[in-house]
Amino acid sequence: MTSTVKRLVQKVTSTRLFARTAPLFIPALDRAVHRLTGGRALLSGRLLPSVLLTSTGARTGQSRRTPLACMREDGPVRTWVLIGSNFGRPGHPAWTANLLAHPDAEISWQGRDIPVRARLLKGAERETAWAAAVRFWPPYARYQARVEREIRLFRLEPRARRADGD
Repeated sequence: MTSTVKRLVQKVTSTRLFARTAPLFIPALDRAVHRLTGGRALLSGRLLPSVLLTSTGARTGQSRRTPLACMREDGPVRTWVLIGSNFGRPGHPAWTANLLAHPDAEISWQGRDIPVRARLLKGAERETAWAAAVRFWPPYARYQARVEREIRLFRLEPRARRADGD
């Protein structure tokens, strides 16, 4: 993506109109593209690295699939940071409550299903990750400025599959 197009997309995704309308169609489009490509792609992945998070509902216990932008971290072990921005809307997104209640989850990353454990970032670790997230996608700063809540950040770390296939 050219820098001009990227700046335009960042400007559009920072607006309140985008925050009101995007949740109505982007997740559905992402899930459809993921299904049609056999898990190899997400529509939003054309703009930002993205995963399809499969978590357990905090209240229902049901499996929930949520397409999300992510920030990949390459180190001795590859991890991913999820930013609970909710497009700059007031409440925390439901998937964050799911991870707080049930941190073991799975992501679909570039066509691979990877079991992960989510950890809510706090303190200095959160501040470091937040600064990286804002450098990575500047609209996150505008989202935070619009809401009173602190945007939740989760680090997803790979975990071994259990013998029962999970």
